[in-house]
Amino acid sequence: MTGASHQMGSPLSYAKTYLDLEKENEMKHQDMIEKMTVEEKAAFLSGKGEWETRDIPRLNIPSMFCSDGPHGIRKQAGAGDHLGLNESLPATCFPTAATIANGWDEELGKEIGKALGEEASELDVQVLLGPGLNIKRSPLCGRNFEYFSEDPYLAGKMAASYIRGIQSQGVYACPKHFAVNSQELRRMAMNAVLDERTLREIYLTGFEIAVKEGGAKAIMTSYNQVNGTYANENKHLLLDILRKEWGFDGIVITDWGGSNDHVKGVQARSNLEMPTPGLDSARQIVAAVRDGSLTMEELDTVVDDLLDAVLTVSEHQKARKESFDKEEHHNLARRAAAESAVLLKNSDHILPLEPGCTVAVIGDFAVEPRYQGAGSSMVKPTSLETIEQTITDYDWKISGISRGYKRTGEVDDILKKEALDAAAKADVVLYYFGLDEMSEVEGMDRSHMRIPQNQIELLQSITQVNENIVGVLSAGASIEMPWHTCCKAILHGYLSGQAGASAMLDILSGKVNPSGRLAESYPVRYEDTPAFRHFPSTERNAEYRESIYVGYRYYDTTSVRVQYPFGFGLSYTEFSYSDLKVDVQGIQVVVTNTGDRDGAEVVQMYVGLPNAIVFRPAKELKGFKKVFLKAGESKVVQIPFDDKTFRYWNIRANKWEVEMGTYQIMVGASVSDIRLVKELEVEGTASAYPYNPAELPYYYTGIIQQISNQEFETLLGHPIPDGKWSGELKINDAVCQMYYAKSALARFIYKILTDRKLKNEATGKPDLNLLFQYNIPFRAIAKMTGGMVSMDMVNGVVEVVNGYFFRGMGKVIGGFFANLRANKAYEKRLFSGKGAKK
Repeated sequence: MTGASHQMGSPLSYAKTYLDLEKENEMKHQDMIEKMTVEEKAAFLSGKGEWETRDIPRLNIPSMFCSDGPHGIRKQAGAGDHLGLNESLPATCFPTAATIANGWDEELGKEIGKALGEEASELDVQVLLGPGLNIKRSPLCGRNFEYFSEDPYLAGKMAASYIRGIQSQGVYACPKHFAVNSQELRRMAMNAVLDERTLREIYLTGFEIAVKEGGAKAIMTSYNQVNGTYANENKHLLLDILRKEWGFDGIVITDWGGSNDHVKGVQARSNLEMPTPGLDSARQIVAAVRDGSLTMEELDTVVDDLLDAVLTVSEHQKARKESFDKEEHHNLARRAAAESAVLLKNSDHILPLEPGCTVAVIGDFAVEPRYQGAGSSMVKPTSLETIEQTITDYDWKISGISRGYKRTGEVDDILKKEALDAAAKADVVLYYFGLDEMSEVEGMDRSHMRIPQNQIELLQSITQVNENIVGVLSAGASIEMPWHTCCKAILHGYLSGQAGASAMLDILSGKVNPSGRLAESYPVRYEDTPAFRHFPSTERNAEYRESIYVGYRYYDTTSVRVQYPFGFGLSYTEFSYSDLKVDVQGIQVVVTNTGDRDGAEVVQMYVGLPNAIVFRPAKELKGFKKVFLKAGESKVVQIPFDDKTFRYWNIRANKWEVEMGTYQIMVGASVSDIRLVKELEVEGTASAYPYNPAELPYYYTGIIQQISNQEFETLLGHPIPDGKWSGELKINDAVCQMYYAKSALARFIYKILTDRKLKNEATGKPDLNLLFQYNIPFRAIAKMTGGMVSMDMVNGVVEVVNGYFFRGMGKVIGGFFANLRANKAYEKRLFSGKGAKK
């Protein structure tokens, strides 16, 4: 539609004004706050246990219960721990966020959110710690299975849908981890260094959508620093952006052990320090109020926020359900898994399988499914399907079911022979394989993108006896696929939850037509990824030199070949696009199912600006719609423009702007399969442009793998901060950095922990507690021990590590008894309610 003109309003017109925010921030619970002592206020801002906030019986202030739950409720039956080590109560294990994002279906996300909210309410959980929507900067991040996408728009839309569902049940959702948390290695002692435009466009946009459109009532801060300041005390993130620009009026919660200095956190309007730092943290807040470094108004504001949350969710819980329909939720998990699985390959139309054919089922994952990731999100399912158990319900003959390989990587000739014998007798081999538990785990990043070699060697051996192989993958992140020619078909189920087995068989049999589309790119090899040279950070700083060129934004702009592009997925039917219309409100396009099977297509809208003055990717996702069509049916699909369609962050004007020009509005089935294109004239806004192209030559081409220090500093607008470890270790350095310690004892402890970590990795089953200990910074010891260790004691430990053994141990021992006395005195004032009112 060449020649159409689109005049944008002010990009900040949607933001609340400062005066509006101040008006909203008037105390909701002034009467109660006036009755609280300073000691009560300070103690209220940290947990009393692993999952509970502190109650104040004197004032009838209840506690509220938090629980992990991005894809299922993880409420522990006994003593709580944040790593999921102790037994949990049964709950529905839904497919992980990485899986559901492949469904591109906001209504499905809302349904899952509603089910999660129902189960949380039934289990007396008031705050659900999820969903996770950090950006998949690199395929190697160990927690990618828990995040939606490499694209912030898709991640934000899916997160918002979950949040609306969860909060419809009177439970607060708590999206995480805010912000720029893209690696697990030393996540608590790492500084993300990035420019403001990249921060806004890539790493904050998803959270913005979650807050504004999802209405999130809580948000969890990340462990890491962002440009030198810890996320939980970063005023730019928490005050300037979250509270003032986005109008967030909920509570900010630290990640477990993620608080550095909660006085600074309170000053940034962070409300709740978790899990249980004890009263040392509260004493610091009281002291800060008394010396004037923290005002009573600042303290009362965060107390009021938290009071409002606690009282609101406690009121909601009075109407909570006593039970949920386990079968209904299991069926929802099955449907979600089926709608989110991605058919990557289907040569010779081998799928769906013919009824009555002979099938060999091979793979350890067929017998013992890989259905969720490892870490704090682990769920104890209400029931768990396996292929071995469910395949008998389908119209095939089974020539054999064999593990074939050991998921821990060892070669087993007996299992291999058994698998080859079964394969030789079958018409089709269903080969179940993928990443094992050690490959995807909270607290540790992957070291490569390969599937364990013993699985690939078996696959290659099977091709010698049967060429009709259907690969069924289980993995929560992208992988290299040099072996893809061994498979006639590849169905990627990701981590498909407790009902994933029947969901995959429904697709293989043709009962369900696959409709999943990749929410992340699949590069040919890891060396092709944009952050290859800078992930993970080898020292303190993680330098985001690739800037806005994350995932498909890089591959598509620079024409780097990928194995499978962002948005890709096959169907058992075909779809055509026609009659694209573009106006100032958005687009409409006619989509027709031209095949002979009912199915669903994901219509994707991308926007690009050729010859732009401000550097940008060739195209960016700005809208999508999943549409279900019967065979031969046509539908008109409408996708509206919104405030994010044309904007970019102008670092010079320090606001969202729109560059004028003739934009390409592209509609297609993936980022690499654009079916229709039209143009739209956009007038834009008038501020000065932010960059000199001559100073940023590689950012203007998108060829960013070898950005020089000078060009990165030009983008940042300041010198690259020094991130090297040198000199003595400090309280914010991690235990694993005791490699550099002056103390021989500390280096010996480091060696023991490292040896244990390596032995654990060899077993294939992650020891989450060990990984946490290995990466924990010294200061977090004071935040995770229930008040047994004070910050003064931590300072003593660090002195020991730095070689001052006797001086340090003196501080540790003296600090222990001083902390004990101070805790008792504080508890006495706390429980008597006779502390200072002002």
